[in-house]
Amino acid sequence: MPKTDKNGNVKVDELPSTLQRSDKKAQETFAKALDSAEEEYDDDERAHRVAYSALKHTHEKVGDHWEPKDGSGPSDEQAEGGKNTSRDTAGGVDANAAKEHLYDLAQEMDIPERSTMDKDELVDALQKANERKTKESRDS
Repeated sequence: MPKTDKNGNVKVDELPSTLQRSDKKAQETFAKALDSAEEEYDDDERAHRVAYSALKHTHEKVGDHWEPKDGSGPSDEQAEGGKNTSRDTAGGVDANAAKEHLYDLAQEMDIPERSTMDKDELVDALQKANERKTKESRDS
C-alpha cells in the first residue's frame, strides 16, 4: 500500500511508529523509497529493506525516532552492500560514525559504563538502548 498520496504527501499514520516520531525528511525518504521499491519488487520484505537502507543513508536511529546524520552515507556494512549482501545491521545506529559521535549519543541516552567501551561496544549498547526506547514508546 502506498505511503504517499497522489500529490506525493506522506501518509504519516501509515508509517512505522519510529518514523511517525521523526522529522518530515525522514518520513519522506522512507515513504518514497518504499513506494518505489514496492513498484520495483514483488516482495514486501525486500521493499522495506530497501526503504530502511535509503533512510539509513541520511538518518540514524536515536532512541525511539530517526534523526538526521551530519553527513550522508551508509550507516553499517549491510547498508554498504547491495541486494545480495547478508551482513549484520546496526539497527539504525550509524556504525560508520566516529567513536566520539557514538559516545556523545551514549551520553545523551545515559548508557552506563560508556567511557570504558570501544566503538563496537558503543554501537551494540546504542542499538539495545534504541530497541528499549522504541518498545517503551510503543507500549505507552
